[in-house]
Amino acid sequence: MKKLLEYAQPGDTVVVWRVDRLGRSLIDVLNTVKLLRERDIQVKSISDGIDPSTTSGRLMLNMLATLAEYERELITERVNAGITAARNGGTKFGRPLSDPAVVADKLKLVTEARAKGRTGICQGE
Repeated sequence: MKKLLEYAQPGDTVVVWRVDRLGRSLIDVLNTVKLLRERDIQVKSISDGIDPSTTSGRLMLNMLATLAEYERELITERVNAGITAARNGGTKFGRPLSDPAVVADKLKLVTEARAKGRTGICQGE
């Protein structure tokens, strides 16, 4: 998006598949469209046919951007609910905890190897 905004010149038309691709949230979409319009850059949406240069196009833009944000929030809620259900079912997330006894054994081996002059580089016995 940053490169697009740097590249676009007055009189250009930015073509997007869907208007919600112009930002991560409703505010992002609206700010991007506003910025482009202030720079005399047109926006064209292919799949939803929105033309932000018209009053009705801006109305549709606001409505669709709101719906897109709502959809993203629903997805986030569903993912979080799935994670909670998995945790409640006993699923463990993240790296497994280290066994202190195993760590102590490994440290002992390393200490003994260094005492014998080994540096950690593969050396034959």
